[in-house]
Amino acid sequence: MTTTDRPTLPERTAAARLIVVIRGERADQYAPILETLAGAGIRSVELTLSTPGTLEELPGLVERFGEQLDIAVGTVTDPGDLRTAAKHGARYIVTPITRPDLLEAAAEAGIAIIPGGLTPSELHQGWAAGAAAVKVFPASVVGPGYVKDLRGPFPGIRVIPSGGVDLEAARRWLQAGADAVSVGGPLLGDALKGGSLDALADRAVHFVGATTREAGA
Repeated sequence: MTTTDRPTLPERTAAARLIVVIRGERADQYAPILETLAGAGIRSVELTLSTPGTLEELPGLVERFGEQLDIAVGTVTDPGDLRTAAKHGARYIVTPITRPDLLEAAAEAGIAIIPGGLTPSELHQGWAAGAAAVKVFPASVVGPGYVKDLRGPFPGIRVIPSGGVDLEAARRWLQAGADAVSVGGPLLGDALKGGSLDALADRAVHFVGATTREAGA
């Protein structure tokens, strides 16, 4: 696939270089978290299908927050769910695996996809099939030097680490050439368990400062 044919990440997400992964117990937890994150400068979030009710809540969340946030749907393992997410307004799709039927469904729906993998074979398979970027998961297993390792045989591959990425790791991955970082627990903390939203906003501000293209290396 040529570069011009490849779907790209939404412009706002590409500039932010930070995707916040929100994995809660219920989808009705999303709204106050999204409001806080948007107010703190976050511009891209991934709502996970492992959170019950995500697809049902998605249209309302897109309507409410879509002007401020690129809302993705993640933990997608079923082509039918992918099509529903696209129909309901998801800006892009994230998967924990690399599988041809998901990549094909994304292409048919005309939506950017970030498939997950760890080995060079998995990551190249997703990239060669037209992924907007590939998710290195779990990123803590390999470390930031993996970006250079991958770009030796696969020049131009766009890499987004996920899993165990804290603030310092986010800086190091971006300095190593990652296109963005995917962050969950180190940013969200205890916010989904009743923790302080003010503290959540503070953590978000620090991550935004470390990852936005203007501030990044």
